[in-house]
Amino acid sequence: MTDPARDITTLPGGLSVAEAVERLRAGDRAILARAITLVESRKAEHRRLAAALLQALLPLTGKAWRVGITGVPGVGKSTTIDQLGINLTGAGHKVAVLAVDPSSSRTGGSILGDKTRMARLAIDPDAFIRPSPSAGTLGGVAARTRETMLVCEAAGFDVVIVETVGTGQSETAVADMVDVFVVLALPGAGDELQGIKKGILEIADIIAVNKADGDNAGRARIAAGEYLAAMRILTPQSRDWTPPVLAVSGLANIGLDDLWARIGEHREAMRDSGAFEARRSAQQVKWMWAMLEERLLGRLRADRAISERLDALETQVRAGALAPTAAVEEIAPLLGA
Repeated sequence: MTDPARDITTLPGGLSVAEAVERLRAGDRAILARAITLVESRKAEHRRLAAALLQALLPLTGKAWRVGITGVPGVGKSTTIDQLGINLTGAGHKVAVLAVDPSSSRTGGSILGDKTRMARLAIDPDAFIRPSPSAGTLGGVAARTRETMLVCEAAGFDVVIVETVGTGQSETAVADMVDVFVVLALPGAGDELQGIKKGILEIADIIAVNKADGDNAGRARIAAGEYLAAMRILTPQSRDWTPPVLAVSGLANIGLDDLWARIGEHREAMRDSGAFEARRSAQQVKWMWAMLEERLLGRLRADRAISERLDALETQVRAGALAPTAAVEEIAPLLGA
C-alpha cells in the first residue's frame, strides 16, 4: 500500500508533514489549529494533504480518553464541561474539547460561542477548545470531528471531550466515535421522561442529572431515581456494564469527581471484557465507510451532467410524477451501478 506521506510532503505554508508532526508533539498550538483547519477543509487538495498528515500521526493516537457529552439545550453542558475540564487539568490531564456548534441551515454560519461559555478552560494552558460548525452534517456532528480528535491526541491531549448540540441524531453519531457516552438530564424527570427519546437512553453509558444544587437538589435526586427505574426496563448495550444514574451540578462542582470515577470504571470494565478494543475497531471501520459515502456523494454532485439530471428527477419526484425508486433506477446506470 502506498504511504500518502511519501507522495505529498508539504502542507500549506511550506511545512512538511514530518515537521508538522514534530511541532504537534512539542505542543505547538499554532500548528495544532492549522492542522485542524486542514482536516476540516473540503478542498480536494487539502483532503489529500490531511490524509498524509493523519497517516503520519496515527502511531501517536489512540491513548486518550474519548468522552461524548450530550443533553438538551439549557441542560448545562458547557458549564459542566468547563468545571469537569478544570478538575481534570488540575489533576494533571490535558483536555481538548470539540464543541460542535449549530450551523445555519440557510447560510452555514455558526454561533461558535463555546470559548465564551467555557471561560476558564479557554485560558487554561492545559486545555484546548475547538468549536466546529456542523455545516448541515448528520445530527449536527462536524464532518471532521473524528480527524480533529486524532490530531488532538497526537498533540498530547489525553482527554478528548466531544460536546454535541443535543438535537437531531447527533447523539448516535457521537456515540459512534467515543469510548463512553454521557447524557446530561434536567431535574423534574417526570416531565422530562415524557419527551426524552428512548434511543438516547439505550445508547447512554452514564446518565447525570445536572443542576443538583440548592433548591433543585431534592428534585434532582428524585429525577435520578426515575431515570434509574426507566433504565431497568431497557436492555443494556453491554452485558459488562449497567449504566449508572448520578446527580451532579456543573455550576457548584458537585458530583463531578464521582462522574469521572464512573467514566474510569466503565473504561476498565470494557477493557477487561475486550469490548473496548472491539468498539474502537468497529468505529474505525464505520468511519471509513462514512468517509467513502461522503466522497462518492460529492463526486455525484460534482458531475454537472448527472447533477442536472438529478435536479430534473428531483422535481418530478417532488411533484409526485415519478416514484423515488424509478428515479434511482434511472440515475444508477450513469454511475456504473
